[in-house]
Amino acid sequence: MDSQNPSAQAPAASRDEAKNHPSRGTSAGVVHDNTPHATHFTVVGNHLAQHEALSLTAIGLATHIQSLPSGSPVDIRSLARRFPEGTTRISAALRELEAHGYVRRNRERTAAGHVVTRTVSCNRPGHGAGRTGGHTAAGPRPRHEPPPPPRRRDTQEPLARRRDQRDAQAPRRREQREAQAPRRRAVLPAVPQPAYPTPDLIQTAIGVLSGLRRTDPRILISATDAEHLVPGVVTWLERDYTPDAVHRALTTTLPPEPLHRPAALLAHRLTAQLPPLPPFRPTRPATPHPLQNCDLCDRAYRAPQPGTCGTCATPTNSDTHSLLL
Repeated sequence: MDSQNPSAQAPAASRDEAKNHPSRGTSAGVVHDNTPHATHFTVVGNHLAQHEALSLTAIGLATHIQSLPSGSPVDIRSLARRFPEGTTRISAALRELEAHGYVRRNRERTAAGHVVTRTVSCNRPGHGAGRTGGHTAAGPRPRHEPPPPPRRRDTQEPLARRRDQRDAQAPRRREQREAQAPRRRAVLPAVPQPAYPTPDLIQTAIGVLSGLRRTDPRILISATDAEHLVPGVVTWLERDYTPDAVHRALTTTLPPEPLHRPAALLAHRLTAQLPPLPPFRPTRPATPHPLQNCDLCDRAYRAPQPGTCGTCATPTNSDTHSLLL
C-alpha cells in the first residue's frame, strides 16, 4: 500500500480561493517573446508605458513622437493624416502629454517676423533642459496644481500694446471721418399738397416766398427749399387766402432767437396753421335777356327793355350828313 507508481497520472489540483480567476494563475497573462534589437529601436521608459494617469491614446502618441527623428511634423493635422483617431482625440492626447511634461509646445518668432510653434518631446520629464522645479512626470501631476500656461508672453504683449493704441486712436479716426464726410441735408417736414396747382398759383406762391426776407432777413431760403414749400403756399391760395394773408401768417410772431432752419419753420407753419376749406358756393348760370323787337327795323334782339337794336342805334354816314344840312 505504501508503494508509489511513478507512471500513474497525478490527479488534477483543485483551485483555491486565491486562484479562482484564470488570469491570476501562473499559466495565464502575457508571455514575452523578446528578441534583442540591434538597429531601428527606441528606448521608452516604463514611467511612460505604464503611466497610471495617461490614456492609452496619449501613451501611444508619446511613443510614436519619441520614435520620430528631429524635425518631423507632429502638429495635429499631420498626426490626423497619419492615424485614424481624428483631430479631436489627437488634440486631447497632446494636452494630456503637455500636462504631464512629455510634450512642450513653445511659440517662437523667426527672423522674418513669423510666429511658429516648436514642439519638444521629453522622454524623461523633469530631467532635461526644460524641467521646472522639482516636479517629475513619473507620476500624475497633482490635481490642485493647474497645468502651466503656454508661453505666449512675448507675442501677446505686442499685440495687446497695438490693440490699446488702436482703441485710443479710434475716436480720433471717427472724428476725422465725420469731418471729411459730406453732411447729409436734413429732411424738411411735409407740406400740404394742392388740388389744382395752376401755373398762376405757382408763380404767386414763388413771389410770396421770395418776399419773406424783405420783412425778416432771417427768413432766407434756398431754391431747393422754395421748391419744397411752393405746394403748401398754393394750398393756402386755393382756400381763398390772398398773398398778403399768407405772407402775414408766415412772418408774424417769429421767435426772437436766430433761425437755424427757416425752411423747416415755414413748412411747420404751412401745415400746422392750414386754414379750413372755404364754404361751397355753387355758381348760378347767367339768365339771358328777353327777346325784343326793334322799333325801327322790326328785327328781334335781346335786351332788358324795348327799344332799337344795335344796328339802328348806331347812326350811319348818310344820317350824319342829313343832320348837318
